[in-house]
Amino acid sequence: MCGICGFVGENNIDILQNMMASMQHRGPDAQGVWSHPGENVNLGHKRLSIVDLGSGSQPMQTKDHSLIVSFNGEIYNHLDLRNELTNRGHTFQTHHSDTEVLLHGYTEWGESLPQHLNGMWAFAIYDRRNGNVFLSRDRFGEKPLFYTKRKGIFVFASELTAILKHPAVIPATISKLSLQKYFAYGFIPAPSTLYEGIYKLPAGNSLLLSVADVRFTIKKYWDFCIEPAETIPARAEEEWGEKLRELLHRAVQRRLMSDVPLGVFLSGGVDSSSITAMASQSCTGMQLKTFSIGFQEASFDETVYAKNISQLFHTKHHETIFSVKKMHEIIPDILHKLDEPMGDSSLLPTFLLCQETRKYVTVSLSGDGGDELFAGYDPFRALRLAKLYNTIVPYQLHKAIRLAIAHLPTSHRNMSFGFRAKRALRGLSYPKELWNPIWLGPLEPKDISELFGEKINIEEVYAEAIETWDSCLSATEVDKTLQFYTKLYLQDDILVKSDRASMMNSLEVRAPFLDIELVDFVRTIPSSYKFRNGVTKYILKKALEPILPKDILYRPKKGFGVPIGKWFKDGSIAVHKNCLPKFLNTDYIGKLINEHLSGAADQKSFLWNCLLLENMSI
Repeated sequence: MCGICGFVGENNIDILQNMMASMQHRGPDAQGVWSHPGENVNLGHKRLSIVDLGSGSQPMQTKDHSLIVSFNGEIYNHLDLRNELTNRGHTFQTHHSDTEVLLHGYTEWGESLPQHLNGMWAFAIYDRRNGNVFLSRDRFGEKPLFYTKRKGIFVFASELTAILKHPAVIPATISKLSLQKYFAYGFIPAPSTLYEGIYKLPAGNSLLLSVADVRFTIKKYWDFCIEPAETIPARAEEEWGEKLRELLHRAVQRRLMSDVPLGVFLSGGVDSSSITAMASQSCTGMQLKTFSIGFQEASFDETVYAKNISQLFHTKHHETIFSVKKMHEIIPDILHKLDEPMGDSSLLPTFLLCQETRKYVTVSLSGDGGDELFAGYDPFRALRLAKLYNTIVPYQLHKAIRLAIAHLPTSHRNMSFGFRAKRALRGLSYPKELWNPIWLGPLEPKDISELFGEKINIEEVYAEAIETWDSCLSATEVDKTLQFYTKLYLQDDILVKSDRASMMNSLEVRAPFLDIELVDFVRTIPSSYKFRNGVTKYILKKALEPILPKDILYRPKKGFGVPIGKWFKDGSIAVHKNCLPKFLNTDYIGKLINEHLSGAADQKSFLWNCLLLENMSI
């Protein structure tokens, strides 16, 4: 796991070194550069050593120096690919480096290389023979990749901060539309970033750049698409359950590949418990290490379940309690390294979890992706009621009902009834394709218009959500919602949070649920087996019944929430409205702050978004 960067269009080692230095946390073990006079291609690499510690240094070249690669990630099927390529006549120089597999794979398959890979990655390959630079990002966007073209120079990096170290990119101007999206979703969806003209390469895409004229094209090589099976086996639960166990076990085994100590994040929920169970079966001869975060507030705490799973599978368990004091200790480091604001406050405990985990291991497995693939979130329960509400309640009454529900007392307990009811009704004031982002986001459209002092273009602000909803091949709201969470929320919130929190602490996190073999099977399972009779993740839970206790599988979901609502109200943290971008309506910000402090409304999501934004040094 590493940080990569580079630029095409000029030669300047000092600029490259500055870009690399800004990503020291991503690769503290080693670094390397590649630059050749007259070729105007510069590649930099910061290394966190995980696999082939002795001979996996980068940028790495082929023996004839025709290909050079800078790579961030892990290719879990690299040994299979190495064998296949060896049988095709390729000769490898390293013992078991997955980086070298990319070089030989590109020689063999060219731009179709990503279709052969099972893993997480962001890489740049310079093909000196053809005068091209080929960049690629993994299917779900587990690893970040930013790029821009300014003044005839193409710049790319694992982090925005590194991009901004290149003089051609300065000055960087804030994108008002991106900020509107930020307050609409709680994150900035790809390809947008906080800045005009700087982009994220979307998940499942590759970019081919001509060195001669610095022109480039972007091509989508893979897209998540729900395609339910047309025929259902007579014993579907048994057959699919067995297949899921087999594929998940194989995915976990692949991600246990490491030359450094490894552990598992364990919350005590379905996903992390299943990963722990599978990993413990494979870690023969050693005690598996597991890690969890607890909370002083009972409604947020799950440590008793994590301890039960640890005892069941005999892991060496490490537990840390998150508190206001801990929050104050870690938040300066987070704000300094975050790179781009993101509205998911569970970034705080995730950072602490990674910080504590890194004291014992260099790699950890996580349950990321399970909720998105198997319909694990509360909005899936809300869909049926939402359809019924829209059918029987005249639109003219929506506003009156919302006003009545608004008078419910504000509670800062985790996922309180009042919070869920108000969020659900907020979304139902809009068309179906906007339900999910409005349920999820900090503000609804009318509030965003107030914040920016102008009427927003709803179709432009929510373009990604609308496109994802409309493009879903299935007609069911459950499948359309699954596609929203997997293509948008997972890529631009969950995996961003995981990448930033882990790499700030020089820890690699691996997600077995995102194994391509497992994903390709899961997307064919009909939604009626994912959300069934009010049970979320139904088929996964049935599959895991032979492995996990039912009180773990069927207990209510808590999520990885944080009591920031309470902390904003009691003054433990605060937003300073005058430190935010000048084009925002400070009077309106003040109004929402006062609503939260008085208990008139729960504005924690909006306040958290503001807090991160004011500390982005923009």
